[in-house]
Amino acid sequence: MKILQTALLLFCAKLSVADILYYQPEQVHIAYGANVFEIVVVWSTFNDTPSSVVEYGIGGLILRAEGESTKFVDGGREKRSQYIHKVVLKNLTPASKYQYHCGSDLGWSNLFYFKTAPDSPNWQPHLAVYGDMGNENPQSLVRLQEETQRGLYDAILHVGDFAYDMDTNDARVGDEFMRQIESIAAYVPYMTCPGNHEESYNFSNYRARFAMPGAPDSSMYSANIGPLHVISISTEVYYFLDYGLKPLVFQYQWLEDDLARANLPENRAKQPWIIVMGHRPMYCSNTDKDDCTHHETITRVGLPFLHFFGLEDLLYNYGVDLAIWAHEHSYERLWPVYNYTIYNGSYEQPYVNPGAPVQFTTGSAGCKEGRDTFIANLPDWSAFRSNDYGYTRLKVYNSSHLHIEQVSDDKQGDIIDSFWIVKDKHGLYPGSKMDWAKVDQMRLQSMNN
Repeated sequence: MKILQTALLLFCAKLSVADILYYQPEQVHIAYGANVFEIVVVWSTFNDTPSSVVEYGIGGLILRAEGESTKFVDGGREKRSQYIHKVVLKNLTPASKYQYHCGSDLGWSNLFYFKTAPDSPNWQPHLAVYGDMGNENPQSLVRLQEETQRGLYDAILHVGDFAYDMDTNDARVGDEFMRQIESIAAYVPYMTCPGNHEESYNFSNYRARFAMPGAPDSSMYSANIGPLHVISISTEVYYFLDYGLKPLVFQYQWLEDDLARANLPENRAKQPWIIVMGHRPMYCSNTDKDDCTHHETITRVGLPFLHFFGLEDLLYNYGVDLAIWAHEHSYERLWPVYNYTIYNGSYEQPYVNPGAPVQFTTGSAGCKEGRDTFIANLPDWSAFRSNDYGYTRLKVYNSSHLHIEQVSDDKQGDIIDSFWIVKDKHGLYPGSKMDWAKVDQMRLQSMNN
């Protein structure tokens, strides 16, 4: 009798779980679309819905936009599936606060809001920047949630490595991470790039969950955010060559085209600050033997022996102002450096008209792998470093002044590093070898468009 009762209970439990329909939206997050006046809303359900709808408006939910859902099947043993919905909100009114919720007649999300950018050349965007945040030990998450909902930030740059890892436990860890960041990512554009922890099943969780501007799979894109031209790339194409060389070659050519286009005089006048973000640094002084601890880092000089497709020459030759990395679970600010040579603006003011891109690594938001330590002696090219948990704030004041500060979560939000980059003029560095034919090609394309 007991065996029969147990079997009946198990059958009923299995039947009830199978019969549950998961129409309720969750994991809501937003990103910029084609421009800052276009917002992409993304969410998940575990059963498909007949429509994917966002109701939104300035004075209430008076507008409606529809999109589409895509079935995502995780590559793990269970082949768990969910439906990821994407809706684009276009032609938004500048400098306005919109309320929105998403879903369908079968279920709606909570009510969220976002603020659009002002339509002004004097906008001063304020960004939070970090990488390597997991859903275990996310030390910086609470402070970031609170600061985001106080309205401190206009957007987030998450520089790779999410959840640790999104595919773990048949993607349940990824689901939980997306729920955790909803209190940030549903309120401000959450702009991303892939890291090494996203690699499983050819980055399928990352590609499916995030919708970045102008890119079918979010692995490379650029976005104009006020005076910033932000370029996001995948450093992982240099390391996971099992997927072939084509992604690396394609990205390198795309990046050079984008940099050439950004340097057209009419574009550089509107977005004078060019920022490149990618997960793995070209330089670091950590002890973990990662590639950035080697002299000839693959991302810096290109493929071993051949030295094709190196990023450092490209960033230098096209006048990139700032390069942002993560991967190392620490914070490290570099002097302006190119090929291990320091190009400070001056001894007293190294970041005033620097002679090479400025770089920093911010990978200490907090994850289950803990912190990374540093070698004992500070290299000549390294200006400041800390393995406190924390994140970076970046604010652009105008075409000539950009401010960066590092927040320590260990020290209850104290600022442990702060510096200004000041440029009287943006453009090429001394000795730059920009491909002017490429720039002319981009000019012709712009005219034809």
